[in-house]
Amino acid sequence: MEFLRPATWDEALAAKAEFPTALPISGGTDVMVEMNFDVHRPSALLDLNRISELREWSIDTSAKGDETVLLGASVPYSRIIDELSGPLPGLALAAHTVGSPQIRNRGGVGGNLGGASPAGDAHPALLAAGRDVFVEVASHARGTRLIPIDEFYVGVKRNSMQPDELIRRVHIPVADGPQQFSKIGTRNAMVIAVAAFGFALHPKTRTVGTGIGSAAPTPRRAVEAEEYLQGVLAERGLWESGDLLGAEVVQRFGELVRAAASPIDDVRGTADYRRHTLAVMARRTLTWTWNDYSKQIRSAA
Repeated sequence: MEFLRPATWDEALAAKAEFPTALPISGGTDVMVEMNFDVHRPSALLDLNRISELREWSIDTSAKGDETVLLGASVPYSRIIDELSGPLPGLALAAHTVGSPQIRNRGGVGGNLGGASPAGDAHPALLAAGRDVFVEVASHARGTRLIPIDEFYVGVKRNSMQPDELIRRVHIPVADGPQQFSKIGTRNAMVIAVAAFGFALHPKTRTVGTGIGSAAPTPRRAVEAEEYLQGVLAERGLWESGDLLGAEVVQRFGELVRAAASPIDDVRGTADYRRHTLAVMARRTLTWTWNDYSKQIRSAA
């Protein structure tokens, strides 16, 4: 097995071009488990730990005043929790549920995206954060491109990257409203999700975001649930008033989220259980976020 250890981003891209089957490793929280159990034996490992820019984040402001977090692929979950709970509350909540403190100190969003497991904790939060989330990837030959998060997941543990590409960072809009994340597993901590759900309110665009995890071949949105809720909020003037949604709205939203899933039976849970828990998590996260939003409206008034 080849072991490649570039010192710069350009060196990493050159190495990936020369060895396109090389497996990138930074935190190694998934890669090393698969190697230890002989599930995956790559021809080469591409160690990215010397590339400091992958562990950095910044906020970019557009000409229109919109703010976007540029999150390096290797920024560890522990730093997302400590430093980004304000601008990225949904992702920070998801980061809280990742493994143990040791894993949160090593693992990052880039690893979740590269592995593209439907059970990855970051995926529902990234989907819920909006349609302006982009994964920035690059190759030595073709340069940089931005992949919309909705187009990134293409199959079970498969993404839309080319063999010679590496993930540099993720572009995530700064939250302009409350966000939530919920996950259920076979125990309270250090567990792979049986099902997970991310939810976000986007008052500026009068839209909502959802993300389903571990209940379909790929992470996905509950599109009909989003459209239904957006219609209710607009028709009833609830974005402006912050009034109660009503039990029937919350119930219907949960039903539509449940219908958006296509889970399987496996060792962690049955398909029916996953559908049930998604409906429950959808109702709860909607209620939590709407309560927070209503408080903000009353405070502003």
